[in-house]
Amino acid sequence: MTCPCSVSRYRWLRQFCSLLCAIIGCCSLPAGRAQSPGIEKPLLNIDDDISAFAFAPDGRIVYSVRHKFHTKQYDLERDDIWLQESGGRRRRLLQGEKFVRGSSPFSYIIDSFRWSPNGRLILTQLFTTSVIDERGATQDSIMTLALEDNGKEIRLGGNDSLLKDAYDASWLMDNATIVYLTEIVKPKVLFSFKYVNTTAGPNGHVFEGRTFLDASPIPRTNLAIGVERDRNLTGPPRLQRLELLAQDDRELATLDGYEGGVSVAPSGKKVAYYIDKEVLEVRDLTDLNKIARLRIGFGTFQWSPDETRILLKRAPEKKSGDLVWIEIPALTTHAAQDKEPPVTQPAFIPIFHGLTFRDFAITPDGKLAVIAPGKRNLLVFPLPR
Repeated sequence: MTCPCSVSRYRWLRQFCSLLCAIIGCCSLPAGRAQSPGIEKPLLNIDDDISAFAFAPDGRIVYSVRHKFHTKQYDLERDDIWLQESGGRRRRLLQGEKFVRGSSPFSYIIDSFRWSPNGRLILTQLFTTSVIDERGATQDSIMTLALEDNGKEIRLGGNDSLLKDAYDASWLMDNATIVYLTEIVKPKVLFSFKYVNTTAGPNGHVFEGRTFLDASPIPRTNLAIGVERDRNLTGPPRLQRLELLAQDDRELATLDGYEGGVSVAPSGKKVAYYIDKEVLEVRDLTDLNKIARLRIGFGTFQWSPDETRILLKRAPEKKSGDLVWIEIPALTTHAAQDKEPPVTQPAFIPIFHGLTFRDFAITPDGKLAVIAPGKRNLLVFPLPR
C-alpha cells in the first residue's frame, strides 16, 4: 500500500497522514526514532467530527458532533450531543436540529462540557449565533445548557434549561447548585459570579459587586481560585481563595500581572497561571511564598496526574498546536518584598513526534485524549512519558 505521506507536499497534511499511518500501520518511522507507546494503535477511536468532549469521573465520555442542516432561508449548525458508556455503547443525548428555542433561527457550536461530582449531570457551553431581525442581522452569545446523563433537560429553578451569558459554569458538591461567570466588561475582560439552583428560585449573585478576570475550581470542593481586579482596571490583579457556597474569601497574593490560563492542580495544592504572554507562574497554595516562573510561551496546558509536569499545547484554545511536556522546577521561597523571582527556560519534550492537535485532555484515569485537525476523530492513548 502506498503511504500517503510520501506524496503530501503540505506540512499539515503530512502531519495528519503521519498520525494516520502510525495508527493503521502503512509506514514505518526512520531508524533511531522509536514510536511512543500507544501511537501504533489508540485505546479508543470515536470516528466522528467532534467539537468538544469531557470525561466523567467513571470514564464515560460526553462529546458533541457537528451537525449542519438547511432550512428554507438559512444554513444552520447545531451540534448533536452523544454519550459513550464505559462498555463502548454510544447513544445520542440531544439532536441539535430538534433543539428549538423561540421562533428565530439560530446556530450553535459546543465549546465545552463539565460533569457534576456524582457523574450524572452535564453542563454544556454553547457559542450561539441568532437571527435578530427580518433583515437577517445576527448576534453572538454564550449560553450554558443543563442536562441529565439520559438527555433530559434540567429546568433550572423551574425555568428554562438554558443559562444566558453563562461562562465556565460548574457544579458545586451538592450536585444541585451551579456557579458561573457572566460578562461585566466586554469583550471577555471582567466577569462577576452568579449562581442558580436546579430546584430553588431564580439565579442570584455570588460576591456581588466584585469583578474577576478568571477563576478555576478546586477539585472535589466548593472552592475556587479566582483572579480579582477592580472594575476600572486600575489596581493590580489579586489571587483569591473563594468559598462559593458560603461566599467567604481570602486574598492569597497580589500578582505582577495576569494574562490568563489559571488552573488548579488535581490535589488542590498548587495553581498555575500566565503573568504575561510568555511566563507561567506556579504557586504553592499551602505555602504562598513558594513559586516558580517558567518561560514557555502562551498556550493551553494541563497538569500531569503527579503534578510534576504540565502538558502544553503550543497554541491558543481550539487552535491546533503540538504537545510538549514541561517539567516544573522546585518551587522556592520569594517573599513579597524580595526582587522578582528568576525565570527559568525549561526543556520542551515533544510527544507524538511533533504532530499537531486541535484539542487534548488528560483523563481522570491518566490517559491522553486528543482531537487531530481535519476530520477531528477523538483518539485516546496511554499517557506518553
